[in-house]
Amino acid sequence: MSRQGFWDDPDSAQQVVARLKALKAIVVPVTAALAGLEDLHALFELATEADDAAALNEAEAEAAKLTEQVDRLELATLLTGPHDRAACYFSIQAGAGGTDAQDWAEMLLRMYLRYFERNGYSVELIDRVDGEEAGIKSASLHVSGPYAYGYLSCERGVHRLVRPSPFNADNKRQTSFAAVTVLPEMDDIEIEVDWDKDIREDTYRAQGAGGQHVNKTSSAVRLTHLPTNIVVACQNERSQHQNRATARKVMMARLYEQEQRKRDADLAKLYSDKGQIAWGNQSRSYVLDDRRVKDHRTGVETFNPDKVLDGDIQMFIDSYLRKRAEKNQAAASKAPTA
Repeated sequence: MSRQGFWDDPDSAQQVVARLKALKAIVVPVTAALAGLEDLHALFELATEADDAAALNEAEAEAAKLTEQVDRLELATLLTGPHDRAACYFSIQAGAGGTDAQDWAEMLLRMYLRYFERNGYSVELIDRVDGEEAGIKSASLHVSGPYAYGYLSCERGVHRLVRPSPFNADNKRQTSFAAVTVLPEMDDIEIEVDWDKDIREDTYRAQGAGGQHVNKTSSAVRLTHLPTNIVVACQNERSQHQNRATARKVMMARLYEQEQRKRDADLAKLYSDKGQIAWGNQSRSYVLDDRRVKDHRTGVETFNPDKVLDGDIQMFIDSYLRKRAEKNQAAASKAPTA
């Protein structure tokens, strides 16, 4: 990065910067943990020699913090997939449940935005489609940061909400669904696409609060892959050219994900028809009148839904990472040896 002319090619430079951030995300926490361990040893020895109860209590408190820090490092070692360090495209789509489902999709969007903010992720809105009465029909984000895809892929699936409906005059209990899709950002996808024959491009005026370009020019771009009917839209950028470039990157990720899905029955279940964002496929349930949130994949449950909906979802991500690692280890142990 210190070479002369490093920033002459901004795209290449940004890739190097991203790689540096990824490496620092590994090295810095380990270095900090080792330094913390040395400090803890010194503090414990001094407290023991002086028979200082207050210092011993301080050492115990620091030991608890260090234990939590090492636990986080241990979880990071589970992120060894080929794309776990990559940025990702994060999408939320309302499912069965009408207006309640669209309101639920917006609640999920807020929950994840709070989580991204707390964990230092950079977020860019790619596309958002508002509901007719309330909430959103869908939203797509680009999320970048250390191990963004590795962590956020744990949130992929159908999320079920049960609550007294604010949109029902009788305040009846309503069940609604929304799906979360997470795709890695990849610059080296080897998928053949005939952009002239296989892709239909539509342009339209972007939705938004207004401005020099929004709602005044047809800058938004919608791409449809005709052989598969996959649709990708982008309206966040100022120019049609920028929106087209982003939409093409998302389309390539979607097509890559589809190829991977053909080899993975579990993903096929998660990402089949939109109509299956409904009963029987939920990965997590949020029951507000019973005050509980349960992840059906791991069994982890909490009785503070308000805290969860405010972005405190790390417990679910951590437990799923461990569960997935155990599953992979079990599968490896059963694999035939040469």
